[in-house]
Amino acid sequence: MAESEYDILVIGQGAAAFSAGLYAARYQVKTIVVGQTFGGETATGGLIENYPGHVEIQGFDLMLGMKEQVQKYDVPVIDAKVTEIERRDDCFTARDDEGDAYLAKSVVLAMGRERRTLGLEHEQQWVGQGVSYCSTCDAPLYRRRTAAVVGGGDAAVKGAALVAQYADRVYVIYRGHEFVRPEPVNLSKMQEQENIVPVMSANVVELKGGDYLESIVLDREVEGARELRVDGLLIEIGANPNIGLARQLGINTNDKDEIVVDKYMGTNVAGAFAAGDITDASGELKQAITAAAQGALAATTAYEYVTEHTGGCCSMHGMGFELGVGA
Repeated sequence: MAESEYDILVIGQGAAAFSAGLYAARYQVKTIVVGQTFGGETATGGLIENYPGHVEIQGFDLMLGMKEQVQKYDVPVIDAKVTEIERRDDCFTARDDEGDAYLAKSVVLAMGRERRTLGLEHEQQWVGQGVSYCSTCDAPLYRRRTAAVVGGGDAAVKGAALVAQYADRVYVIYRGHEFVRPEPVNLSKMQEQENIVPVMSANVVELKGGDYLESIVLDREVEGARELRVDGLLIEIGANPNIGLARQLGINTNDKDEIVVDKYMGTNVAGAFAAGDITDASGELKQAITAAAQGALAATTAYEYVTEHTGGCCSMHGMGFELGVGA
């Protein structure tokens, strides 16, 4: 096999991608990991208290440990965004935004999701410093504090009920006049919590603070003021799976734009596998632990696939790519 050809190309740099890279490396097949954003959402999620083996750990440190474990096996981890991919003649060619190209027998798509944001000043600056996109991950951080949850769907309702188990007071802020199709059991749990204050027909228009978030400003008055003092803002307005590459390959997705996988993380395209938040494999439980588990499964199935296809990769079949990867 030429130096620039791989058995498994893993796309992403989150828990699913690093897990896939680790397992692929231990199967002793030639592997490369290429991803735009180190650590995915986990790296910016702040303190994590529900990852087995760690009583508590910063999300960034958890992802750094995973990356270092992959690199221990001499697997290249490339900081770049893969923008093009094609399958032809039983192999995959991909190109990133740096102009480098990759040739592989199989691919594991693990690009995760991109959280929808409010688009406010300081929002990204204070992620992990009072701003969060995961109520399940960060609810315990607001024990005996005041928090606000933004959103009107099931995730927001369920998140508010969870945060209220820890916080003294929880504002649930939604731009509509009623919540949007939450599961009845989750709505009932939220309504039973006396420390939850629903704030309907309102929008968060400004964030204030110093090194940390200290307050939020609404577009209407609540309790006699537009500014609310809060220790945390949990934004639960949904996330979009990064499925651009999946569409280029003709991979099937569901009505939520999640990649449809079987129990072995296989897709409808031979040699293409997927893992993590980009898939439909774990329902609504999008967590680092489920992503890591799926990454291990995807790498195992990809290994089995490439060992059944023992020939060398095809040539660069006319896409005009020039292989230039530092492996």
